[in-house]
Amino acid sequence: MIGQCLCGEVQFEISGSMPDFYQCHCSLCQKLSGSTSDTATFLDKVQFKWLKPNPDIKSYKTSTGFRCDFCQQCGSTVPHLMQNGEQYWVPAGLLDQQIDSVVAAHLFVESKARWDVIGDDGTQYDEMPSMNELNDTLQRGKS
Repeated sequence: MIGQCLCGEVQFEISGSMPDFYQCHCSLCQKLSGSTSDTATFLDKVQFKWLKPNPDIKSYKTSTGFRCDFCQQCGSTVPHLMQNGEQYWVPAGLLDQQIDSVVAAHLFVESKARWDVIGDDGTQYDEMPSMNELNDTLQRGKS
């Protein structure tokens, strides 16, 4: 599966089975997406490959550890290697093909916008669950 940013300067390939997605409804992800939430997933490092060497990416980090990588040309949020060094964070909207993954988890539901209505069966977490619990939730339908 191929993914890319809006302008195509950042391109990547994913191999293997795709996990489900999560939507984060925290105030930072609302600002990042300009909407109700950010939709993404985590992939094992071995499943991810950059297709363009040295993509033109900038990174923004807050003092709390929140991180956002984006294409310097078009501003799209793009994948990044997570702090654990074992997984990539991948925004769902960059994927070029339709897939069967669903939103399996909603994070920081306590912080969601009042006008944000969650209308699916994804597990709702008031805050951030442990990474192990979240990974298990995202992988549940892929065994």
